Amino acid sequence: MTIRNRISLQFSFIVASILLLFSVVVYATSAHYRKEEFYERLKRKARTTMRFLVEVKEIDHNLLKIIDRNSLSALIDEKILIFNAQDKLIYASIDDKIIHYRQGLLNRVREERQLELTDGENEVVGLLYQQNGQSLVVLASAYDQFGKAKLSNLRHTLIWSLLGGIGLTLALGFFFAGQSLQPISRINQQVQTITANNLQQRLNEGKRQDEIDQLAVNFNHVLARLEQAFDQQRSFVSHASHELRTPLTALKSEIQLGLLQRLSPEEYEAILQNLLTDTDQLIALSNSLLSLARTLENLPRVQLTTVRLDEIIFSAQDELLSTKPTFRILVDYDTMTDTELLVRGNEDLLRRVVLNLLDNACKYSANHEALVYIGADTATCWFTVQDAGIGITGADVSRVFEPFFRASNALNYDGFGVGLSICQRIVALHQGSITVVSEPGHGSTFTVNFPLVNGQAA
Repeated sequence: MTIRNRISLQFSFIVASILLLFSVVVYATSAHYRKEEFYERLKRKARTTMRFLVEVKEIDHNLLKIIDRNSLSALIDEKILIFNAQDKLIYASIDDKIIHYRQGLLNRVREERQLELTDGENEVVGLLYQQNGQSLVVLASAYDQFGKAKLSNLRHTLIWSLLGGIGLTLALGFFFAGQSLQPISRINQQVQTITANNLQQRLNEGKRQDEIDQLAVNFNHVLARLEQAFDQQRSFVSHASHELRTPLTALKSEIQLGLLQRLSPEEYEAILQNLLTDTDQLIALSNSLLSLARTLENLPRVQLTTVRLDEIIFSAQDELLSTKPTFRILVDYDTMTDTELLVRGNEDLLRRVVLNLLDNACKYSANHEALVYIGADTATCWFTVQDAGIGITGADVSRVFEPFFRASNALNYDGFGVGLSICQRIVALHQGSITVVSEPGHGSTFTVNFPLVNGQAA
């Protein structure tokens, strides 16, 4: 079932329920009011007859019957019976008709003094009359033809009004639901035209005031992220192809040179040495690709625990210096504090981030030296890695975290441009951020921020 039909049916059901409840209340109230009004008319008629019979001496039974039959307020199938204290019938308004009653009915009237009940389609009232030492029971009965006719007409009016209202509600609900969902239909039509080849296309965001406009805005944000991911993928393939092509081309050239003419053993040895260098470069590049792929694949499944950031930095320092003793790393606290630098993270991944930043800082500095500052406040902790190396140009700073991107002034240094991309993914996994400030010829400063455990100093 479409949303349009579902909304129409739900809206119609709600309106129909309200109309039905309203109709039932109106009908029940009218029926109750009709019955109470008719009972009052019967009571007035019974009291009038009783007064004529008891208080007006000039009126006998026959004359009273004539008055009852010709009264302007005569009721349909009207009958009035009057009983004395010995349950003897002393007056009947109509001789050939009787009211069906039980002997206990008279006793109930005497106990309750006033009684209302039904006899088939007729309404019956019973009254106790006590005056001048007399105790009489009056039973009055009649059929409310006019009131029930009006009630029947009201019932038919309500039924037809209810059916008409439901039908009109269905039609209007279907129409207005279609009008309300028309922007979604337009969005669906626009979405169907978007493919991998035209991710730059965007949906019409309207005035950005209602939920549908916000849906279009959010979808456009998704498209922007997809477009960025596709661009990064194309850039990744382009850079990876370029990095692979360079050593492969060198390998092919060395092999062709060796096959072109006979060479001395020393020359063959030099060619083999070059082939070994190019092969090592290919292996290193393959390992970088494999490391990038494995890191991105395993990030969603990483187990996070509470770790100390300063301990990870010192551990990475020891590990790097053990493999590259010519490097020099100085660690200091930006602000002296007793704060425990506890963060929620994975120790191995965070150590990898620090190792990469320290290695780059020392590698691109003439003195192979890196300065590390550690700091914290009540909500976050951070560390900066600063060097006095070659720096990064302003055009390249915004792209240093792209896979396989290398700054133009770093092409003569070893590396493939995947380390910073991995660092950014790892930092993002830990709900942190990594930024860089650099100036060509004056070095670079990388800053990494993480939220503290429980958002406060331990």
